[in-house]
Amino acid sequence: MELLQLRYFQVTAKLEHMTKAAEQLQVSQPALSATIGRLEEDLGMPLFIRKGRNIYLNEFGNAFLKRVNRIFQELEDGEREMKALADLLDQSISVAIALPHILPILIVEFLKEHPNTKISQYVAPFTGKKQQLENGEVDFCISMSPIYGENIEWLTLLEEEIYLSVPPNHHLSTRSSIDLREAANESFINRTSGYEFRRLTEQFCREAGFEPYTPIELEEAGVILRLVEMGLGVSFTPQLSLLRQSLPNTVQLPITNPVCKRTIGIAWNKTRYLNKAALDFRAFIINFFKYEIARYFQ
Repeated sequence: MELLQLRYFQVTAKLEHMTKAAEQLQVSQPALSATIGRLEEDLGMPLFIRKGRNIYLNEFGNAFLKRVNRIFQELEDGEREMKALADLLDQSISVAIALPHILPILIVEFLKEHPNTKISQYVAPFTGKKQQLENGEVDFCISMSPIYGENIEWLTLLEEEIYLSVPPNHHLSTRSSIDLREAANESFINRTSGYEFRRLTEQFCREAGFEPYTPIELEEAGVILRLVEMGLGVSFTPQLSLLRQSLPNTVQLPITNPVCKRTIGIAWNKTRYLNKAALDFRAFIINFFKYEIARYFQ
């Protein structure tokens, strides 16, 4: 059994299409088919169910793929570790973060102490973050919900309160708090469908007994409070969106019922090698959320 066979198998299992796999591997389709065939002969069992040009992993293939992925992950981590020990690897960090408005603050503060570190940010939906960690595409994910997996470690950083934001001249603006049921007839401004925050806040509304009317949906979260300020509706606003500087003229009402909070945490793959820069970054993030973040937000 050769590494080349395993790599061909891994790519083919991912694409589930012989022609596409051959193109990606830059080999002929007959050569790919022959290599996969020899691997199955070596193992003494088929790994795929073949249907025309498409192929699908069978029970044996799924079990074997987990082992193969682990082999290549170990090789990649070993290469990173050797390069780091030889001082050939830049002090680099990769992170997927669901709180882009906080990222500039984190980068500025971290680079004050670690000026030579390179930081790369990646974007993915919530379901994609788990895959990024499992595949070793990122060192860390900072998300608004726990990420669970066999090899994933999750640490809670903050329980963040979510407010109802209203215009300054709104009929609810003089209130000190609100039961969310009282906003059942309001027009909500929110993120577009598919965002984790949209799903969470719609669930709050259902707990309060209504479906929110959302005539304005936006990709850009930073615009929402500006539209609330202009009187176009109300919105849910997480605590960490309330920067002390450049905050639009809106009123934030604590919600007494239901409990409107979200959990922010950091996750990493505990089987993957982390260089010193990544370990320093994780320690910094934990300390920042515990002691420093209150300086920047209301």
